[in-house]
Amino acid sequence: MRHEYLAALHASGSAVPDSGWAPRFVVLARDGALAAACPAYLKHHSWGEYVFDWAWADAYRRHGLAYYPKLLVAVPFTPVAGTRLLATDEAARTALLGALRALADDAALSSVHLLFADETDRRACAAQGWLLREGVQFHWTQDAGAPAADFDALLARMARDKRKKIRQERRRVADAGVGFEVLEGDAIDDASWDFFHRCYRLTYAAHRSTPYLTREFFAQAGRSLASHWVMFVAWQRGERIAASLIAVDRARRAAWGRYWGATRFVPCLHFEACYHQPLAWCLAHGIERFEGGAQGEHKMARGLLPVRTHSAHWLRDARFAGAVADYLAREGAGIADYLDELREHTPFVAAAPAGDPGSPRGCA
Repeated sequence: MRHEYLAALHASGSAVPDSGWAPRFVVLARDGALAAACPAYLKHHSWGEYVFDWAWADAYRRHGLAYYPKLLVAVPFTPVAGTRLLATDEAARTALLGALRALADDAALSSVHLLFADETDRRACAAQGWLLREGVQFHWTQDAGAPAADFDALLARMARDKRKKIRQERRRVADAGVGFEVLEGDAIDDASWDFFHRCYRLTYAAHRSTPYLTREFFAQAGRSLASHWVMFVAWQRGERIAASLIAVDRARRAAWGRYWGATRFVPCLHFEACYHQPLAWCLAHGIERFEGGAQGEHKMARGLLPVRTHSAHWLRDARFAGAVADYLAREGAGIADYLDELREHTPFVAAAPAGDPGSPRGCA
């Protein structure tokens, strides 16, 4: 939600009308002073959102109704939870939601969607009768009561089979002659950004998809937000072969995994570049939360645990709003069951009472 980040998305040609992201930012003034604002986009598709409503759009189409354009309150291509409704107080936040609905009504838009909302936004939307939806992501959070000092200490808290698997993965990468260079902030030069963007494009190509972000985005964000980027570059026999990128907020002690790619295949390199190296860096630099991005149950085996994400939705057509509400009730029950099942497979072992010789940690 930093201005520099949103500005880079727009100025670089990444989130623009030609790519399906037409900015319709809403600003609320009170007595001549800014009271509330939010990033909103007129969307003619649902790409780059990470909260999937394709089935809703298809239902509209089958009933001869237009789902697009819709109004989206979100940060483009960024599945990161946080405030979306910037407001000085609750009254301003409520007025901002009213303005979004009025904008949708005036333009005859099908719906308004607020993605990856924080708890304050979620409560405000619920109070206005918006439909609430949940999703699941996988995050690592430092144990506040007994923080792990480093990556080895984190591994020591895992079940033996999980710990053994991670060590085997790391050994395979090292045995392949791969080492890592960590670049922070201004140390990420143009050549490093060029190589990273090449890797980023290769990842999308491997999935027969088109990259969302232009090279110019990384150039602009690299300049204006230099202190918020950390890049992990993999080398093999004197040649760069892979790179991953995380965003960091040292004040909030949080980090977010963003993108990765490789020019050649090395077994287990993806896990090393995207999880083991970033987690080790977070532990070494006092970062207390690492978010792994959208989806991916495989992240649990690397120490990232399931958490709920939230979105809110307003549909202008009352009939479809009712149908979607029924769907979300069923989906929500499924999400709850899914989370219960996932929590039964945590990679971490519970700490035994002091002096208990039967502790799994003690006999690892």
